Amino acid sequence: MCLPILPLRSCATDRGVYLQRPDLGRQLDQASIDLLRSKASDAVDVVLIIADGLSATAAQRHATKVVRTLLASLSQAGISAGPICVATQARVAIADQIGQLLVGRLSIILIGERPGLGNADSLGAYLTYNPGPGRTDADRNCVSNINPRHLPPAAAATTLFWLIQQSIHRRLSGVQLKDESTPVPSIGSLH
Repeated sequence: MCLPILPLRSCATDRGVYLQRPDLGRQLDQASIDLLRSKASDAVDVVLIIADGLSATAAQRHATKVVRTLLASLSQAGISAGPICVATQARVAIADQIGQLLVGRLSIILIGERPGLGNADSLGAYLTYNPGPGRTDADRNCVSNINPRHLPPAAAATTLFWLIQQSIHRRLSGVQLKDESTPVPSIGSLH
């Protein structure tokens, strides 16, 4: 599955604004809105977004690995995906606006998590069914701490694929959708 890549920006004009005004990181700038409107066509099942968040390093190191594995699974299952969006100065909720503009049944944002506990490169993934204005954190499923030392990217993609299938089938996400997939062993338990 070869998809176009769309560069997007939030309304946070620089890192200082991003940190001081989280609300601006949740909204696309007008040029990005116009770009998405020009690319929107028929509805797709999944809209994938890669975002810098609080750790661009995490997005750079791990997002591509998750996306490659996930796209292969989606393709085999006949689940459609729209363009891959790469959003800068972005917060999690920007996926709601992107997913709605690209007419996605669900959106997934892979975003750099807050550095902590000795990890500056952990990626988080947030899945939202029927993305759009008014969605809250309770409407999202989260797969966190994606990095080779904790939840390897391929294992994260496996978990996300299960959640995608269930979300589409059940038409929901968030607190109503529990991860009941077969547990993927953590990297530490493999030794």
